[in-house]
Amino acid sequence: MDSERTIELVAAAKEGDHRAFEELVRETYADTYTLAYRLVGNEEDARDVVQETYLRAHKGLKKFRGDAQLSTWLHRITANCASTFLGRRGRHLHDHLSDDIEVADDAPHRDPAFQADLGDLRSELVDALMLLPPKLRTVVVLRDIYDLSHDAIADELDISESAAKVRLHRARKRLRERLYPLGEEQAHAV
Repeated sequence: MDSERTIELVAAAKEGDHRAFEELVRETYADTYTLAYRLVGNEEDARDVVQETYLRAHKGLKKFRGDAQLSTWLHRITANCASTFLGRRGRHLHDHLSDDIEVADDAPHRDPAFQADLGDLRSELVDALMLLPPKLRTVVVLRDIYDLSHDAIADELDISESAAKVRLHRARKRLRERLYPLGEEQAHAV
């Protein structure tokens, strides 16, 4: 549920208060940018997607009924903008992410060899994720990174819950095939 402050800012922005909309942008920018970055894979493209997201949000704010949280509404717009952006550019989805992405580590004293393996695995996973078509990548990001339920993903992407489950299944299958091309059983036997 949105806070009272967010509800008040949305109401003021709907009435044309540009400062209220600017405040909403400030409050939601980090999450919106993070999602865009994860969907398109690099900083410049993510900034373009975020800019388009807020342009669409500003134009469509009067239609926002408040049935969903503002963040959920912005996630949907961001996912749609990222998909449109990638389709418009006709890009292959294997752009390299920069190596400065931090990997969460709850035990910094681990063996350096383990850290190197972890970095390699992260790199392989990111590469495999970026090769997925945008519709599949979006579902994986929303489920496995943002921990949204199938129902919430369906709401955000304006698809049925079963379509969200099917996309997630297909995406995970493609990731497994790319990461374990011999199959898990054969890979462990080698």
